Amino acid sequence: RGDFGLGQSCRLVAWELEYSGVPFGVCEYHSSKTLHMDDHSCDRMLQKQPEYNINLFHINAAQFVSAYYRIGGHVWDGRYNIAFWLWELEEFPKEWTGCIKILHEIWTPSEFVSRAIRKKTDKPVITIPYQVKAPIDAAYDRAYFHLPEDSFLFLMMYDSLSVMERKNPAAVLKAFQKAFAKENREVGLVIKLNGNQPKEMDAIKKFLDGYQNIYFMTDVLSKTEVNSLTACVDVYVSLHRAEGFGLVMAEAMLNGIPCIATNWSANTEFMDAQSACMVDYRLVPIPKDIGPFRKGQFWAQPNVGQAAEYMKKLYLDKTYYQKKADHARRHAKEQFDQERIAGLIRNRVRQIYQSCHTKGGMAGRTP
Repeated sequence: RGDFGLGQSCRLVAWELEYSGVPFGVCEYHSSKTLHMDDHSCDRMLQKQPEYNINLFHINAAQFVSAYYRIGGHVWDGRYNIAFWLWELEEFPKEWTGCIKILHEIWTPSEFVSRAIRKKTDKPVITIPYQVKAPIDAAYDRAYFHLPEDSFLFLMMYDSLSVMERKNPAAVLKAFQKAFAKENREVGLVIKLNGNQPKEMDAIKKFLDGYQNIYFMTDVLSKTEVNSLTACVDVYVSLHRAEGFGLVMAEAMLNGIPCIATNWSANTEFMDAQSACMVDYRLVPIPKDIGPFRKGQFWAQPNVGQAAEYMKKLYLDKTYYQKKADHARRHAKEQFDQERIAGLIRNRVRQIYQSCHTKGGMAGRTP
């Protein structure tokens, strides 16, 4: 039910399981009491106890040991246990690898994540991409969000819980500043923050002093509202340093919104030079421990000057803009084909049952 990235990731996996036809149920696990838990789109799937003999734990590795004890060993015993994990760098943290011992295999939404984990285990690591959807509601238009109708709008969006340094919003601000003069009221930058962050907003206002076309949004939005916000601007910008998938970029593309994005990490698996404005980068060492990201690991430093040039070109060249928009929509639909992803799930579940049948079976119901 979480109104945040991990909650949406869990719902996407549930929906693709549902589409695949594999019988399943959802047992909700709460790791925090402070986050918004207002999405009820999967309530029909909820059950109190696990019913089948495969467990798919959508709990990140950092919380996995705690979850093991809180959930209880009886849930794990005799079942085939899979973790669905996300991670954003090429090196999976050594301190989390002990969790792998209690698993039979791991699923991830991107080959970028899968490659990082495969370095740490010889157990199966399977890539099951998200079956991305981005439904919008026409009622959530620019007027609804109090945005100007006649401006060319860029959108950046980030959640402080996702580690601000990784999302790298400062690079977007610098690119916008390089691309457009303070006096240019024909363009605007929409900044969606997850929650009211007064210190961050004050810092942004100070950095962009004199710009009258910056629009802050801090309200908690439903997923349809977020999709609709993305669909009613002109360009989505993500100059991230690392992504384990890049969900908002995928959703923007599905709605034909061109993206300016760092050309590194998992988003490159569904974006290319035709469907997005891919920004060059150099890999740099992380200077200090930042959240789960350790000093000495590497992530991308995107080229701010190139991003600024993309901003100007999308704004000035209508033909270029329309080509990117058309390619984005078409390419995203191909990448996130429902039947292809459902087939991956059905095939993997079939392989698991065939393998376990030869080894003596499992506890719980067999679909």
